[in-house]
Amino acid sequence: MFVLVGLGNPGSQYAMNRHNIGFMVVDTIAESYNFPPFKAKFNSLISEGQIGSHKVILCKPATFMNLSGQAVGPLIRFYKIPPESVYVVHDDLDLEPERVKLKIGGGTGGHNGLASLDQQLGKNYWHLRLGIGHPGHKDAVSSYVLSNFKSDEQDWLIPLLSAIANQAEELFGCDPAVWLNKLKNNLQG
Repeated sequence: MFVLVGLGNPGSQYAMNRHNIGFMVVDTIAESYNFPPFKAKFNSLISEGQIGSHKVILCKPATFMNLSGQAVGPLIRFYKIPPESVYVVHDDLDLEPERVKLKIGGGTGGHNGLASLDQQLGKNYWHLRLGIGHPGHKDAVSSYVLSNFKSDEQDWLIPLLSAIANQAEELFGCDPAVWLNKLKNNLQG
């Protein structure tokens, strides 16, 4: 069993924020693979289903971003899921928009949601980093990540969400370089 966690902030006012790109991916995958409706459990919204041959729990923490670990930690302990089977989808200021990176472990890059997860899970979980770009100055970061994607950004955002959903079956247990190359080809084709 795998857990796919999308990071974001709960509430409709945050739905289209850059910081909520993780929720957007999880919602797109849930729809693409006909997951049942999300239910409140473990301080999260979760849905259990199949992605190809993989049993997967989709998770959207109902805590705010900076406390994501408080939701995910109890979930994986209850199901006895090792951190290596947890994939966390999150925004990354240090990557240009539409850029994607995948790796296991690593630092938080100042991302408080990841810092909270590290406290609960350790560092040996997967990071699916989705670039949202940087506003240019550190004082503008908070308002930038909590602002909605602009209409012209939908030109890359919607195809990226669809491409990730199309490649979701191959994500679990993959070679990151191979998966990223297939994602890139999916976006170009």
